[in-house]
Amino acid sequence: MGFLKKNSFGHNLFLKKWVIRIFGILSYRRFNGINNLNIIGSEVLRSLPEKNVLFVSNHQTYYADVAAMLHVMSASLSGKKDNIDDLFSYIWHPKENIFFVAAKETMKAGFFPKILSYAGAVLVERSWRDKGKEITRDVKSSDIDVVEKALSAGWLITFPQGTTTPWAPIRKGTAHIIKKNKPIVVPIVIDGFRRSFDKKGILVKKKGVNQKMLIKEPIKIDYEKETVEEIVFKIGVAIEQDSSFLKTS
Repeated sequence: MGFLKKNSFGHNLFLKKWVIRIFGILSYRRFNGINNLNIIGSEVLRSLPEKNVLFVSNHQTYYADVAAMLHVMSASLSGKKDNIDDLFSYIWHPKENIFFVAAKETMKAGFFPKILSYAGAVLVERSWRDKGKEITRDVKSSDIDVVEKALSAGWLITFPQGTTTPWAPIRKGTAHIIKKNKPIVVPIVIDGFRRSFDKKGILVKKKGVNQKMLIKEPIKIDYEKETVEEIVFKIGVAIEQDSSFLKTS
C-alpha cells in the first residue's frame, strides 16, 4: 500500500511528503514575500539523473539553506525556471529521494529539528567539533555508509566546510566520498541568508533582503587521476569559498 512504503533509511514516504509539505508551507514566505530569493541556473537541476548526485554548497544557517534548496529543487522539477512562484503547484509532489547531510548534535537538539530531520536528514557526527568545542576524532565508518546510501538512493546536499563560518576550509572527507562514489557534483552558491535569519535559520532577522542561489554546471572531475587535494581545491573555487575569492571580496 502506498502509505506504507518506506525509503532505504526506513522513512515512511507518505509521512516524509507531509513533513516536506508542512515545512514548505511554513517557510515559503521567508523566501518569497518577507524576503526575495533570486535564483540562477535552476535548469541545471532538470538535466540531472535520479541518483548519485552530490550538491556542494557554502553554508550560512543551520536550516534555512536546506529549506530554500528543497523549494528550488521541487519548483524546478515541476517545470519552473528560476522562481518558486505558486507554492502549491510544486510542493504537493516533492522529489522524495532528496537528502541532506546534517550534524547529529544539531538535528537532535529539540523537537523542531527532530521533526525536520524526517524531511531527509543524513545524520553524521562531526569529527572536528562537538558541543561547541574543537575536537579531533576519526570519522565513523557508519557515517560514511549512510552518506553513500543516500547517494545510491538519490540526490544528496552537503556543506563541505562543515560550518556556517565563511571562508572555512573544505573538509577532505567530501573529496574522498567523491573519488569513491563518482557522483555528479553540482555546486551551489548562496548569499543573503546570514543577513535574513539568525544562525539557526529559524528567526527572521531582517526583512526585504535579496537572497541569492546560484546553481552551477557540474564540476568536471577525473575521479581516477585527480588527488583529494585537487578535488578540494575545485570545490572551494566552485562554491566561491577559496581564498582567492576572499582577497577580491
